[in-house]
Amino acid sequence: MTALRAWFDGRSLREKRLLLVMIVLLAVTLVWAGLIRPVRDGLSGTRERYGSALVRLGETEAAVAAIRGGAPPRPLGAPLADAVRARADQAGFTLASLDAQPAGRVRATIAAARPQALARWLAGLEASGVLVEQATMVDAGGAGGNRSVSATLVLRARGA
Repeated sequence: MTALRAWFDGRSLREKRLLLVMIVLLAVTLVWAGLIRPVRDGLSGTRERYGSALVRLGETEAAVAAIRGGAPPRPLGAPLADAVRARADQAGFTLASLDAQPAGRVRATIAAARPQALARWLAGLEASGVLVEQATMVDAGGAGGNRSVSATLVLRARGA
């Protein structure tokens, strides 16, 4: 320590000031990099996780409220096959076949549909009281890279 003190005392006044400024800047940099920045990054990550948790909580509460207090779906107002055909036409799907099955079920085949659009349509059907008992989806894109599926569905009316 005495060698360092002797070395420092041997410096000119200007060099001493520059060395002191350098030590202060080094201390500020170490405090910023070792303490302030990690804490700030941790708080930022925590805020993001908290925000996404709030969104998930809201979505879950809305789903629970819909299940618990949701009004029962209205009757279809038409035979199941006609209702499915009408809703498929509204959604822009072409039904390759629609056959009545025993016990109030219908079997529908769609030759080609976008998976996301098909999933939205099925969710809308279930919300309106048409339940999907069985769904088989197979890639129908082929070599052209067309991202579509063919689907075979077994549907029934809720309560049937």
